[in-house]
Amino acid sequence: MIKSVVFDVGETLLDDTREFHAWADWLSVPRHTLSALVGIVVAQGRNNAEAFEYVRPGIDLTIERQRREEAGQGERIEDEDLYPDVRPTLKQLRDSGLWVGIAGNQTARAGELLRALQLPVDGIATSAEWGVTKPDAAFFSRIKEFAPGAPEEILYVGDHRDYDIKAACAAGLRAALIKRGPWGRVWANDPTVRENARWVLDSLMELPLLLRT
Repeated sequence: MIKSVVFDVGETLLDDTREFHAWADWLSVPRHTLSALVGIVVAQGRNNAEAFEYVRPGIDLTIERQRREEAGQGERIEDEDLYPDVRPTLKQLRDSGLWVGIAGNQTARAGELLRALQLPVDGIATSAEWGVTKPDAAFFSRIKEFAPGAPEEILYVGDHRDYDIKAACAAGLRAALIKRGPWGRVWANDPTVRENARWVLDSLMELPLLLRT
């Protein structure tokens, strides 16, 4: 029985297209070039942040984020960035009595922006706020403190084979993969995902029904 559902952020709840376009514009490279580089590192099972190294070797993304902020082009998360199924799914899950949370590899600023959206959830946390990032086991230890229930009663939903599915299962949690964004689509039929994920979802709206059965 699942008591808590915790969601990843990028390409799970948020469509990252606008943010990647903003980065491409900031770094003065064609948008399709950065998208292609992200696709390459994803297909190789690497962190998408490594794509920026091809554009600007030695780049420090923390410094660049600060520069963007100072230039008035900082991080933004608005309702238009949410996938259409997000709000109705979160509401249905919470209305059914489940504890619903959000926790992903995001900045502290992203945490503030997500809270400002007033999503129907019980808790929001980011890796920057916790001081640990996925796929570190310590991140999922924090989730077990964050969400009610025994580990096997917590479902973690994300789009990344290694950072979400494998890491969550290694921590004793249940996991579901959402098949969207580059990562979810690349790994939807991956044997590791099929072996570890409880479900592979085409839409988050599938979850309320699945969790009732």
